[in-house]
Amino acid sequence: MIGYYIMIGAVMLVSWAVSNTLKRKFAKYSKIQLRNGMSGAEVAQKMLSDHGITDVEVISTPGRLTDHYNPKNKTVNLSEAVYNQRNAAAAAVAAHEVGHAVQHAQAYSWLQMRSTLVPVVSVTSGMSHWVIMGGLMLGAAAGIGLGWWVAIAGLVMMGAATLFSFITLPVEYDASNRALAWLKNKNVVTPDEYKGSEDALKWAARTYLVAAIGALANLLYWALQVFGRD
Repeated sequence: MIGYYIMIGAVMLVSWAVSNTLKRKFAKYSKIQLRNGMSGAEVAQKMLSDHGITDVEVISTPGRLTDHYNPKNKTVNLSEAVYNQRNAAAAAVAAHEVGHAVQHAQAYSWLQMRSTLVPVVSVTSGMSHWVIMGGLMLGAAAGIGLGWWVAIAGLVMMGAATLFSFITLPVEYDASNRALAWLKNKNVVTPDEYKGSEDALKWAARTYLVAAIGALANLLYWALQVFGRD
C-alpha cells in the first residue's frame, strides 16, 4: 500500500501545481481588459449566433471556475465572474464553453461517447475502489474464486471511469481549439488578448490531462493488486 500512497501523493502534488498555475494565469489575464468591451456573456452569445445556434441559453452560475455546458437543457453556464467581466480570461472561458455547444450541435463523436458514459460513470466511479478491495479481502479469506471475480468487476468499473477521463481529453482540447479559432478569425480579441486567452485555455486543458494520467495510474496499480494475487 505504500506504493499506492506515494503514487496518489505524486498525482495530487502535480494536480495542485497545475491547478495553482491555472488560478494564477486566470488572475493575470483577468486584468487584460478587452478593447471591444464585451462581457463573457456577450462573447458567448455572439459565438452561438455566428454558428447559427439559437436553442442554447447563456446563464450565470454561482462559484468560481464552475463554467460548463449542459447538453441536457442546452445551457452555457458561466460563473458569475466570467459572465459579467470583460477581459481575456472571461472571453476564453466563455468561448470554450460555447465550443462544447458547437460540438453538441454538430454531433461531435467524442462528445457523444462521453455523454453515453456519464450515467455509467456517475454510478460506478465512487464504488469501484470498495468493490476491488472487497473482492481482494474475500479472495484472501476464501481463496481465489468469487472474490477474484468481484475484484475484476471493480476493475471494470474503474476502467470505465478511466476511459471517461481519456475521452474527455479530445473533447476539451477540441472545444479550446474551436474557441481560439473563432476568437481569432472573428477578431473578437486583439493579438495580445489572444495570447492571454490561449495561455489560459492551455493550462485549463492540462488539468484534464493530469486527471487522466492519475486515473490510469490508479487503474494500473489496482490491476497489479488483483492479477498479482491470481
